[in-house]
Amino acid sequence: MKIIICAGPPTSGKTTVLKQAVKRLITRGYKLAYLKIDVQYADEDEMFREEFGIPARKVYSGELCPDHCSVLVLGDAVKWAQQAEADFLFVETAGRCLRCAPYIEGCLGIVVLEATSGMNLPRKIGAMLTLADVAVLTKIDLVSQAEREVFRVNITDVADVSVVEMDALHGINIDPIIGLIEKTPDAGEHLLLRGSPPVATCTICVGKKDIGWEKHFGIVRSLDSDLFYRGQ
Repeated sequence: MKIIICAGPPTSGKTTVLKQAVKRLITRGYKLAYLKIDVQYADEDEMFREEFGIPARKVYSGELCPDHCSVLVLGDAVKWAQQAEADFLFVETAGRCLRCAPYIEGCLGIVVLEATSGMNLPRKIGAMLTLADVAVLTKIDLVSQAEREVFRVNITDVADVSVVEMDALHGINIDPIIGLIEKTPDAGEHLLLRGSPPVATCTICVGKKDIGWEKHFGIVRSLDSDLFYRGQ
């Protein structure tokens, strides 16, 4: 199974990009699963389940950082998607933390940025962009060609990523993203977070990169549980 992690600031168009990708991949005969990780409200899982008929669920991080929540629950989520015999697991994260990267080694990391968000946004969002594989630039019809070019240059100045400009609402230029998704290698058994977490006090923040709540201590949670304490 291949794992696709999609991050980006709120309202950037992550869900719209993924809906276009899912629609295209379903027509090619793939089986898909979708997980949404957000802080306190999300209905995207219902959209994907009702519109495309694929297994979909959501997790609220609540008092946890959503990127930390992602590290803890993804182990269970992978097992859930494998039980559903999915070829691809799409994970859409809330994109709240600017110091953590939600991406997994060996999997595809997509960051979605809206062209209307200000020319300097690429310089402000840290690992969410710098550790991604591809940056998708949305809402390109709402800015001038010159603004798009400046935004693209600012992206490539701070990150070694491919840049794809697309009209996400209508699915225009989705093909390069589909190509990257299909070329993504299958995920290995031992999943690791891409990049080093920032310095702090929890097991994730002090640098433990293993995916799955069983590998961590302190306040944790599983895909199906609320927060609980694990440790001595």
